[in-house]
Formats: sequence, C-alpha cells, structure tokens
Amino acid sequence: MSDVVETAGWVRRFAALLVDWVVCWLVVVTFTGTDALDQGVTTGQVLVYVVYVVEAAAFGWVLGGSFGKIATGLRTVPADGRLRPLNPLKLLVRHLLVLLVIPPLVFKPDGRGLHDLAAGTATVTLPTYRAMLARARG
Repeated sequence: MSDVVETAGWVRRFAALLVDWVVCWLVVVTFTGTDALDQGVTTGQVLVYVVYVVEAAAFGWVLGGSFGKIATGLRTVPADGRLRPLNPLKLLVRHLLVLLVIPPLVFKPDGRGLHDLAAGTATVTLPTYRAMLARARG
C-alpha cells in the first residue's frame, strides 16, 4: 500500500472523526432532544452510534468519505490504489470497527488500522486522491 499511495496523518483523521461525531450528535439531538442523551447509555446515545455508522458508510460509498473526512480534505480509497467504488457492506464493517476504538489504534507501518485492513481501504489526503484520479484518467 505505501508504494501506491501515502496515507493521511492521524491528526486529520481524528479531526474528521470529531467532525463526524459532532454532526451525528447534532442530528440525534435535532430529532430526539437533549433529554435522550442525559443518563448513562440511553437510546439517544445508541442512536448517535447508529447515525455515525450509517452516515460514514453511506457517504463513504457515495462520496468517497464521511462528512467529516470530506470537510477535512480526506478520502477513503481501495487499499490497492485502484480507484473503484467501495463495497458498502465492507464500509459498514469498517465503521462498526471504528466504534470499538481499538482497531484504528492498531495499525501497520503504512498507517492503515485494523478497520482499514478488514475493509481493504486506506485514508488519503485530497491532493493524493486527486493525483490518483489523474493517474486513473490517463
């Protein structure tokens, strides 16, 4: 993988996750109010997890990255560097693994965590993504 594309740094990835989390929290609060998030593990808190997984997988499949990744200039691409649509089921698994916290923290030297390895993906910066697009076009 590292011979094909350079993966994005961890600070930007964390920033993207933070943006995703805040947006998902705001979506849940908009529809359920803050009372649903007040005590322990509540339905509202579980809804934040559900909204995150669905949002990240759907945006990743359609747009190449979650809302947070797009906002921070990152994209999710196939690990082999060949641009093609990502598998939505693999993206669901990828983001479920992100919720477990540990998979993103256990990673290979090329920067891909266990969640990326399971889904066959890599996170790259927008300039890297654009370079991949240019190579694919000609």
